[in-house]
Formats: sequence, structure tokens, C-alpha cells
Amino acid sequence: MTAQIIEKERIGEYKIIPAEVDNTAVLYDKLRSAQRLGNEFKSKTTIVFQTEDGPKRIETTVWSLTDRYIQIKNGVLIPLKSIIKVSL
Repeated sequence: MTAQIIEKERIGEYKIIPAEVDNTAVLYDKLRSAQRLGNEFKSKTTIVFQTEDGPKRIETTVWSLTDRYIQIKNGVLIPLKSIIKVSL
């Protein structure tokens, strides 16, 4: 799988859709670690998520995590069901 790299500020230009496979349960611990890294160390995480135009990849700080979404800069929410891969 090759994901196109985009600037996190451009996420709003894409329609985010659920990934082929819901990886929420598998990725939740990694996302929790990404949130801790972001809040405590201002460390960035690479996230690949599904859009109507195919997978997109961003490098960002995860500010918060709920049971349904991650929140990144400027209040942007990405549904957990759309996340394909997380790299710390």
C-alpha cells in the first residue's frame, strides 16, 4: 500500500471514509502512546488513513483520543475506523 503524503492542514480537502478493515482495536494502544508522546514530548506520529481518493499519510501530533476519534491540530478529527496504520 502506498499512501500519498499530504500536509495535515489539507485534511479538510478530502472526504475521510472507513478503511477496508477496522483496525481500531489493534491500533488503540499505539494511538494512546501517540497521544502521550504528543502531549508530553511534542513528538509527531505518522498516520495513514483512508479517503475517497485513496490512502493519505500525515505526520502530526495527536492531541486527544476518544473511543471514536483522534484529534490533531486545529481541532481536526480523524475517525478511528478510517485509520490504516500508525507509526510512532
